[in-house]
Amino acid sequence: MERLMCILNELDDTIPWETEEKLIDDRILDSFKVIMLISEMENEFDIEISAEEIRPENLNSVRKMRTMIQRLQG
Repeated sequence: MERLMCILNELDDTIPWETEEKLIDDRILDSFKVIMLISEMENEFDIEISAEEIRPENLNSVRKMRTMIQRLQG
């Protein structure tokens, strides 16, 4: 999912995305960045991310984001 990495690096290229496992829990992603990220993922992957999906279990790491995207793409 190179496209996801592009989105993340455009959002903030100082975060070690591939190794970070607590992006939400450690408040590395603030609410503004989460909203921007959700919007970009919806547009890029042609998915709809409901409010119920916006939780640490889906956004704490790149691996979890990829899993959520794949699940939502069906």
